[in-house]
Amino acid sequence: MHSILISALIQSQQSWLPQLDDPMTFASFVALPRHGEAGIGYCGEGVKTPLHRFPGLRSARCTLAIGPEGDFTEEEMGMASANGFTVISLGGQRLRTETAALAAAVMLQQNGEE
Repeated sequence: MHSILISALIQSQQSWLPQLDDPMTFASFVALPRHGEAGIGYCGEGVKTPLHRFPGLRSARCTLAIGPEGDFTEEEMGMASANGFTVISLGGQRLRTETAALAAAVMLQQNGEE
């Protein structure tokens, strides 16, 4: 997998190598120590911060949790909330997991260029 990341780095002419961690449980993920703000995309009801207003968007580092198909469970949302994640929205349309992650990455990259 590391060679794929290197190839993508070269092809996209970027200057930073993405970090790809080993698979882990959701509970382990949300409990990890983080640098910066953490957000979680959620399609369910409730108060959400639009991604373009997410405080982490203005920092050098943030964590965003996107997916899975069918959305996060109430239990997972509770775990994320208990670990300081802000519930975010990517807009009014429901996106597929891979599309949502890509849309969020583009928004983060554009913010870094401002």
